[in-house]
Amino acid sequence: MNFENLSALMRSRRAVFPVSFTGEKVADEVVTSMLENANWAPSHKKTEPWRFIIFKDQSLEKLGDYLVNYYKENTPVEKQSDLKIKKTQNKTVKSSHAIAICMQRDPKESVPEWEEIAAVACAVQNLWLSASANGLGGYWSSPSSMINADEFLNLKEGERCLGIFYLGVPIEQLPTTSTRTPLEEKIRWF
Repeated sequence: MNFENLSALMRSRRAVFPVSFTGEKVADEVVTSMLENANWAPSHKKTEPWRFIIFKDQSLEKLGDYLVNYYKENTPVEKQSDLKIKKTQNKTVKSSHAIAICMQRDPKESVPEWEEIAAVACAVQNLWLSASANGLGGYWSSPSSMINADEFLNLKEGERCLGIFYLGVPIEQLPTTSTRTPLEEKIRWF
């Protein structure tokens, strides 16, 4: 790995929505390797707060059912949309894997909670870069259904869910270009 290759990888990473997945399955070994990269994220005092709950095969259907039921239970009937229900279910059906992104709070609270949330975000960035390097699509979503999924996910004391990462094979070649506002607008030198 050199700086140019690393820069190209970071700049080509894209959010790929599950609607753009083929439904093709990714080998569990590839997903495990990607999560191993996520495990190498930095964390203050080495708390390593990231936790991952992986859904595949039939458990994706269970996840889809949970998401739809949560929507129905938490949305007034007159505001419910059959299209929204179908799109919610299809996110899981089209994904190869869905990964609940969770955080285990350091029981000693040796670092501020925001630092552990930031560490989890770094782990997700490693996961996302690994997906891109493998030609896969990924999308990190944080709907209230997942933020409030403690019971569904059987979370332990001190754990909380920060969202879900949908992973899949994209239906077409991923776009490699995007834009950002100029860096000069975001930095100041002292």
